[in-house]
Amino acid sequence: MPAREILQLGNPELWRPSAPVASLQSPQTQEIIADLATTLGEFRQRNGYGRGIAAPQIGAHRRIIFVEVGEAMPMINPQIVRASREKMELWDDCFSFPGLMVRVRRHVEVDVSYTDDRGEQRVIKARGDLSELLQHEIDHLDGILATDRAIDSRSLALRNVVK
Repeated sequence: MPAREILQLGNPELWRPSAPVASLQSPQTQEIIADLATTLGEFRQRNGYGRGIAAPQIGAHRRIIFVEVGEAMPMINPQIVRASREKMELWDDCFSFPGLMVRVRRHVEVDVSYTDDRGEQRVIKARGDLSELLQHEIDHLDGILATDRAIDSRSLALRNVVK
């Protein structure tokens, strides 16, 4: 499958919430998962970074994210079921605005319930970087961008300025 175009900041489709996946085995669901894997892989090869992508970023409004942190992991209908009180501040980036960094607050830990690509119900306990990544990608499914979570009006910077 060829990589799909990644929707860019300003496209109103990025703020549209996604519908739950009803059938894991449907050709549409399988195609979205394959397209996310291909698109993430191509982005990483071209840019040298990237850990996850959400279906709405390729114009597919289904609750599917694809993360690659040591292993490739499609996550269907992911939902945060627990979030720590403790939060962290960090510079967040996004494929949909690759030159921009946004200072946000995220939970240090989250537990995420999801269905894997074999139809198994799972829960992942994430901390730190993985916690931030999952929160970012699940936000996309809800039509929320990192720019919507900016700490304040001075929490935006160009990637080449933030080290």
